[in-house]
Amino acid sequence: MATRHSMLYAEHSSTVMYKGAEAPNTSASATHLELPELAYRSGVQKGPAASAANAPSLNNDITYPPPALDHGHPVTDMQTRLFKRKQHIHFAALCWFMFLEGWNDGTPGPLLPTIQQAYHVGFAVVSLMFVLSCVGFISGAFANIWLNDRLGFGKVLVLGAASQVICYAVQSPAPPFPVMVLANILSGFGMALQNAQANGFVGSLKEHASTKLGFLHAAYGLGAFTAPLVATQFAFTRHWHYHYLISLSIAVSNLVVLLAVFKLRTQDEVHAEGGQAPADAHEQGTERGNKFSQILSLKTVHTLAFFILVYVGTEVTLGGWIVTFIIRERDGGRSAGYISAGFFGGLTLGRIALMWFNRMVGPQKVIFIYIVLVIALELTVWFVPSMIENAVAVAVIGLFLGPMYPLVMTHTTKVLPRWLVTGAIGWIAGFGQAGSAILPFITGVLASKYSISALQPLMVSMMAVMLVLWALVPKSQRRLE
Repeated sequence: MATRHSMLYAEHSSTVMYKGAEAPNTSASATHLELPELAYRSGVQKGPAASAANAPSLNNDITYPPPALDHGHPVTDMQTRLFKRKQHIHFAALCWFMFLEGWNDGTPGPLLPTIQQAYHVGFAVVSLMFVLSCVGFISGAFANIWLNDRLGFGKVLVLGAASQVICYAVQSPAPPFPVMVLANILSGFGMALQNAQANGFVGSLKEHASTKLGFLHAAYGLGAFTAPLVATQFAFTRHWHYHYLISLSIAVSNLVVLLAVFKLRTQDEVHAEGGQAPADAHEQGTERGNKFSQILSLKTVHTLAFFILVYVGTEVTLGGWIVTFIIRERDGGRSAGYISAGFFGGLTLGRIALMWFNRMVGPQKVIFIYIVLVIALELTVWFVPSMIENAVAVAVIGLFLGPMYPLVMTHTTKVLPRWLVTGAIGWIAGFGQAGSAILPFITGVLASKYSISALQPLMVSMMAVMLVLWALVPKSQRRLE
């Protein structure tokens, strides 16, 4: 029995498993084998002296499951409860970031008319706020693939969070318009890094990944729903820019939470804290080659990236410009800002309430259904000149648009090799976020030339493009070329 037990631990020589300075008891009988409380430490196997010197105190030990648990070792009830608690803490921390990202995207809608008046700029110029955010997102998408391997999960998260703090600190005193716009580069860069890491982490979970992705993006929707409600209170006041002080407060709390929960650790170390074994050795070896070139060589990645680009662009454009459309085309008043909140509220509700339907139908078919429904509803906003009908239709559009993003991210984890998932999701999310700048900017240019009524035909066209792109996405994983 002792020989077998030693062999099981030898299979994982890339990690050190110990409690304090004590080695596991290998002399126990088969019927009375005791599993010691173990701690996880990445690194190369060291000698007993080195291990004893570096061993943490018993009071500070964080228990992890040994990799050999997959070979039949039992996990105690106490360990299971500890793992579950750690998993919930990890997930809650990532949800708080997603709330902040939603808050960021939900802020512009009610404030755009006020920003135009405050800085005396037109539709096209104010749209530069979206463009510079896009520059940051694309930069973050490229940087994430490189940074993920060199810094690791925890450090990349903190770098992204710090970038957002700097952005809101610059914007809160309402600086000159060029500075206000340029600060969006930092926000976009930071969100791209955090978005990629959060989606990659949750997508790599071995239990309930698709359900948790749905709740993760529901947190985004909740932030995007809350921001317009708050921004509307500032939109018609002299100190409209105080809204960014609230954004700054949330960003600082996000930075503190990410530091406290993940402690700058790698993804495998955090997964181990939650009871999930690290990735297999062959998935971490040199046979993966250059991940950056592998990711960019896959047609599936680019198809998904373009789909997300159009999806995110449609979502942010509708949520951002619908207030201006209602004010100008439907004679809406100050309460028009709440229509944007209704859209993002529908987005949040859809990501939770429609989970059962998504599982029943499957992601491939259900996304087709949702796209057809949102096209039909958008046509009513275009052709029915009623503010009430438009408000209801926009909220229901949000309901059906909401589930698409987490469904696509879940599908990505199924059609790509596991070792490419985090980098690929980072690229897809970052490249896709360019849509949040491109389509709102195009809307601003068209509005300058044809009026804001150009919003609706643009939205219908983009939804039709989504239908075509989704038809090109493969249903299962293909061989890596």
